[in-house]
Amino acid sequence: MKNTLTPDFSKNADQLIPAIIQDAMSEQVLMLGYMNQEALDKTLEIGKVTFYSRSKKRLWTKGETSNNFLYVKDIKQDCDADTLLIKVTPAGPACHKGNDTCFGVQPNTSTSLRFLNEIIKDRKENPKEGSYTNTLLNNINKAAQKVGEEAVELVIEAKDHNRDLFLNEAADLMYHYLVLLHTKGENLENVIDVLQQRHTNP
Repeated sequence: MKNTLTPDFSKNADQLIPAIIQDAMSEQVLMLGYMNQEALDKTLEIGKVTFYSRSKKRLWTKGETSNNFLYVKDIKQDCDADTLLIKVTPAGPACHKGNDTCFGVQPNTSTSLRFLNEIIKDRKENPKEGSYTNTLLNNINKAAQKVGEEAVELVIEAKDHNRDLFLNEAADLMYHYLVLLHTKGENLENVIDVLQQRHTNP
């Protein structure tokens, strides 16, 4: 991973800065650790989050004993260059107590559509044989057709009073809509950008 970061480790006497770990898909904050320059360099080199352990007085790659590694997707530094935000794909629970996060027992699940968007994006970048999603991604006509079909089915269910059927059709439409975006080389973030522009320029 290319290093374009310039964190200022000199601000603290111990040469350590906090590193906030966030799940790239769910956007949940998983844990907080500390890094020095050596830990950051190691993280960039191996693609797995490596902290400086203040108790062990050495570098510590998260998952080195549990195999619950944190695979790095992106790293940003804050405006003062003294805190890092690291987006990861976790290979297991982030907390040593077995919880998904270090901030309670809540599951590491997404609260937005981004989790589905990321799944579809990953399937496009890493095709899987026999995958229904890949079949649609490789056939824009089929993807567009399914969006039309699911939209009609949702309208039909909207006129009835079966909540479960309505929500299932809504989920089907949302899934196929996101797949269609990716067949066009777009994604959810691009649509959100358009909506935000409309909001700021009514």
